[in-house]
Amino acid sequence: MNLKHILILFAALACTAAACNHRADPNGGSENGGSENGGDTPSATVAFAKGADLGWITEYEARGFKFYSSTGAEMECTALMKSLGLNSVRYRVWVNPADGYNNVADVLVKCKRAQALGMQIMIDFHYSDTWADPGKQIIPAAWEKYDATQMAAAVADHTKSVLQALKDAKIDVTWVQVGNEVRPGMLMHTGKEGNLKDAPATVTGKVSGSNVNHFVEYFNAGSDAVKSVYPEATVILHLDNGWDLGTLTWFYDLMKTHPARYDMIGLSLYPSYWDNSTNAYPDWRTKTEACVTNLSTLHSRYGKPVMLVEFGMPASQPDKAKAALQYILDNTKTFDWFKGVFYWEPESEHDRNGYDYGAFSHGKPTAALDPFRQ
Repeated sequence: MNLKHILILFAALACTAAACNHRADPNGGSENGGSENGGDTPSATVAFAKGADLGWITEYEARGFKFYSSTGAEMECTALMKSLGLNSVRYRVWVNPADGYNNVADVLVKCKRAQALGMQIMIDFHYSDTWADPGKQIIPAAWEKYDATQMAAAVADHTKSVLQALKDAKIDVTWVQVGNEVRPGMLMHTGKEGNLKDAPATVTGKVSGSNVNHFVEYFNAGSDAVKSVYPEATVILHLDNGWDLGTLTWFYDLMKTHPARYDMIGLSLYPSYWDNSTNAYPDWRTKTEACVTNLSTLHSRYGKPVMLVEFGMPASQPDKAKAALQYILDNTKTFDWFKGVFYWEPESEHDRNGYDYGAFSHGKPTAALDPFRQ
């Protein structure tokens, strides 16, 4: 065998090995990330995401928090996550945060670390100066007096500006969330233009207003802006309560009939929030099993790949967190259209910042993250 034949053989073996490490695209092709030029050309097939949201990491560092391997070696948190088997990270973006964290400059610092480690990156636009979630979707202070046309333009301009800064820095962006847990709408206060129409009585957290058209206008402005900068990036439409099929079908039916332009369904799942009525954490199985069942329903009904972009369990119960995450991975491994799981801020600890659903103790990872080592 001559040198040319040897090189061809090695190339073929490398391609085969790479293919074995990724789940197939549901349409028979591949989902594409960026390139060394920031997304101008398709790259290799996107790996199944074993991810973490690490949006707090620069703030933690500024406060002097340290992170350690299970053997006690101090490590930078992003690198530590990779050593635990994770291959993807997620960062939130705020428009004009008071303390500067989660603005474009801060996000760029975090993205550069992930890029250097070869990790896939998700960008999560909140379209707010602070947290956006089902309980609050607060308009950025600078946009408060905008009408619907101006609001759509602001969403597009902000999205383009942030992503262009990342692209100019040669950052590959694999996924982009246009809005965060947008069940009640986004870019709205109660009764304002971003609200969705009334949900059926069975839907958790009934919302008010009748402006689904404005919501979709804002979402599509963001989606189109993503594609103008990163044409190969996957646009995610994100909802909370992945266990609540009534809410999910109500919402994604609306997005289908109007319609919204997105590539992937993103869900949150926190199956064991503290129950004040019982003074206990509910068993994780009920909502986790319901969520896994819902994944198939959503994929079949809307023809989209699905991902858990947020997952969390009580930090005080690492063995149960491990069991819940393992259940999800075990029961979705045959679903080519299920694209991954992101643990939300696993490096958090109650004694450090009061958040009770991380996966660390005394600066070290707990057993909760062990399933990602597969």
